[in-house]
Amino acid sequence: MTLPLILLCIFAALLELDTTYAFQTLLSRPVIAGPIFGWLTGDVAAGIQVGIFAELLFSDISPLGGIIPPSGVVATVIPLLLYAQGIDLYFGFFLGVCAAVLYSFFDALLRKTRFKWLIFLEKRIGRRPSDITRIIAITLLLSFLMTFIFISVLAWASSQLMFVLYPYLTPRMHFAFRLSYLAVPWIGLAALIPVFRLKAR
Repeated sequence: MTLPLILLCIFAALLELDTTYAFQTLLSRPVIAGPIFGWLTGDVAAGIQVGIFAELLFSDISPLGGIIPPSGVVATVIPLLLYAQGIDLYFGFFLGVCAAVLYSFFDALLRKTRFKWLIFLEKRIGRRPSDITRIIAITLLLSFLMTFIFISVLAWASSQLMFVLYPYLTPRMHFAFRLSYLAVPWIGLAALIPVFRLKAR
């Protein structure tokens, strides 16, 4: 990957912190992150499209209880990273959705590991309360690094996979993926109809 794409991975990892761990400014919502990523990759229109599609696709999944929803940031940045390397957006989007779902399992594993670590840190903070700022900073830095590694490795692996598969993709496959990609917003809107209907009553 080129330096601009690595910088985009760094920025995406920072935005992922905004989802739950820090800031929570809503910049990590796909509908906002998409245009930002699109601007950084040189195609704002593609960023807007991917952001809206990802927002509609994941809009009815709420992070309640033990549910960790797919990452909107990952679902948005992977397609645009691939698109910047010449891979069609309709292929990149589906790879991005798969990566976002995979990230939710990765995040669950990180949270379980972090919970064990926090039990140890809680005792340390009890003995030295002044360490709390440093511990929080280290925890956020580790979360950022793990997310950056995940996004970078997955973007690299996805691009390599597509470069290998591209010569074997027939026009009918392109048409099927393009049609499926265009159906995504309608699927998202269909999932929202029952929600609006319940609120209207």
